[in-house]
Amino acid sequence: MSELCAVVLAAGEGKRMKSGKPKVMLEVLLKPMLGWVLDAARGAGVGDVCVVTGHLEEQVKAYLGSDAVTVTQHERKGTGHAVMMAKDFLEAHRGGRVLIACGDAPFLDTATITNALEQHIARGDAVTVISAELDDPFGYGRIIRTADGAVQAIVEQKEGTDEQLAVREVNSGAYWFDVDALLQVLDPGHLAASGITGEHYLTDAVAAVISIGRGAGAYTAATPDVVLGANNPVQLHELGEMARTRIISRHIASGIAIPCADGVLIGSDVEIGHDTVILPGTILKGSCTIGANCVIGPNAFIDSCTVGDGVTVNASYLCGVSVGDNETVGPFASLR
Repeated sequence: MSELCAVVLAAGEGKRMKSGKPKVMLEVLLKPMLGWVLDAARGAGVGDVCVVTGHLEEQVKAYLGSDAVTVTQHERKGTGHAVMMAKDFLEAHRGGRVLIACGDAPFLDTATITNALEQHIARGDAVTVISAELDDPFGYGRIIRTADGAVQAIVEQKEGTDEQLAVREVNSGAYWFDVDALLQVLDPGHLAASGITGEHYLTDAVAAVISIGRGAGAYTAATPDVVLGANNPVQLHELGEMARTRIISRHIASGIAIPCADGVLIGSDVEIGHDTVILPGTILKGSCTIGANCVIGPNAFIDSCTVGDGVTVNASYLCGVSVGDNETVGPFASLR
């Protein structure tokens, strides 16, 4: 069993999203936000995963299948309370390290998780907060450090002094904890409910770790995008456009021709060989592999397929199939 595990918080309703889906199941570039987080964690070497579910949890469970265990947060009483629901999972992983992450943070990437873990181990801290530097940190918890760079406190917007609120380093909501230290501070004596909201906050667990004399650090992500989320449909669309543009740019830089990106959607799990041309209206999603020297499109939809070298796919639908080298598909074919 890997010494690395994860607890992913996915119980939120997201009322402002105006959807019949739980918030974490809303898609950014053809994949649920929860899927982005899980893939990033797996890429960093995380083994067992526990997902804390709540609102419309059956949809989340159906998506996960056997990929993760789930526990239910029946009442939404804060992030700390959500992690308490995973206590049995944590007990089974004593001696290891746990990533705590929000399931609606699609730009928390593998490199950031890995780099934060490396710092966590090197410093010997009991908790490492993944942080980011923002030009406008309003609304985020500020990371207050000691002179030697350790975390002294996480101060929320409504509680900070003018000096503290001038700090631009903010909490992303993702953490590495030593499992034993986290379990030590999860009891109500350390993680008391807020007198104002009645909720238990995970930031209080960081404060509790400090109070028992254990080390607390923060890893500042290379990009502030790790804190990005969506609180309404417009913001969700903006996240999708950011992801779409980045992935298209990455493929162009690797030798793929996309002469007109209008209507082109390429999922994060798609691999494309050199000198392939992607034409307008093409959608590539799922675990897709496209060979070299292909012409895909216009208006091709390819989902979870393996396409060989030198293939032409014109105005056709392909789902879960393999296409050999130098084949021509379409126009107007449907293969599944």
